[in-house]
Amino acid sequence: MLCAIDFSNLHTILRSLYDEMMPLCSDMAGVAQGIAGLGALFYVAYRVWQSLARAEPVDVFPLLRPFAVGFCIMFFPTVVLGTINSIMSPIVQGTASMLDGQTLDMQKYREEKDRLEYEAMMRDPSTAYLVDDAEFDRQIDELGVTEVGTAAGMYIERGMYKVKKAIQNFFRELLELLFQAASLTIDTIRTFFLIVLAILGPVSFAISVWDGFQTTLVQWICRYVQTYLWLPVADLFSTILAKIQVLMLQNDISELTNNPNANLDSSNTTYLIFMIIGIIGYFTIPTVAGWIIQAGGMGSYGRAVNNTAQQAGSVAGSLGGAAAGNAVGRFKRLFK
Repeated sequence: MLCAIDFSNLHTILRSLYDEMMPLCSDMAGVAQGIAGLGALFYVAYRVWQSLARAEPVDVFPLLRPFAVGFCIMFFPTVVLGTINSIMSPIVQGTASMLDGQTLDMQKYREEKDRLEYEAMMRDPSTAYLVDDAEFDRQIDELGVTEVGTAAGMYIERGMYKVKKAIQNFFRELLELLFQAASLTIDTIRTFFLIVLAILGPVSFAISVWDGFQTTLVQWICRYVQTYLWLPVADLFSTILAKIQVLMLQNDISELTNNPNANLDSSNTTYLIFMIIGIIGYFTIPTVAGWIIQAGGMGSYGRAVNNTAQQAGSVAGSLGGAAAGNAVGRFKRLFK
């Protein structure tokens, strides 16, 4: 194991952090009420004076807007955040359940593949000693004194096989670690954005009372919903990758069942390639969320994230592909 990190626990900590920071919204409500009250005074006075100057009846309905906004500010955590989170929570739960189902299937098929691969190698005496210590000791004991060279060759081949497996596992665990780290990065940025939007939300609502800043209210809601959707989009992306891995494992299981001598080196390489694609794809989640709901002011961040992802992906892909291809190629030549 490269690093024993419980990523699910870290994601849970981020959820708890959001809940722990929500009471701070009440601290900003007092400041926001003062801003909104002053804005409401000018808002109502201007429209009443305008109607009187034109000798028109005063339209009361538009004058209720500042009071509705003020009510939202007074009960912001419950009325605003509670309503939005309650509406969006089923989406998060639905995508999370989809991901859990695919992850469980992937683990089941991976165990089945490992078992079939082990049984296929055990059926062949020329490869059984590579994966089983008891079979290796038995074949060594059967060799005579004159077959020292054969025994030495078996030791070398067994050692090289273990080194090959260790290198494959190293690259797989490294890419899986980077994949989980990319997921945690997106979740951390999402939590930071949501906390900032939630704490300063009352101020945004208060500013929207003033003339010329009415769109601030709509923009705040759009940004909050868009950022909230990062998690469902990330879960859907992970679900797609997990489904691809399940299909690959099903194909490998079919190959091992119908052809015990099947070579799965290409399948293992394909798995590593999809992990690299997943690492790059995680940083496109803000852009995809922006396709679902539009919010101004997020485009520059999305472009910066995408450019960083492309640069990091190209470096990771080139280094990982070169190193993995070089190592696997050398070991293949040794086994031929």
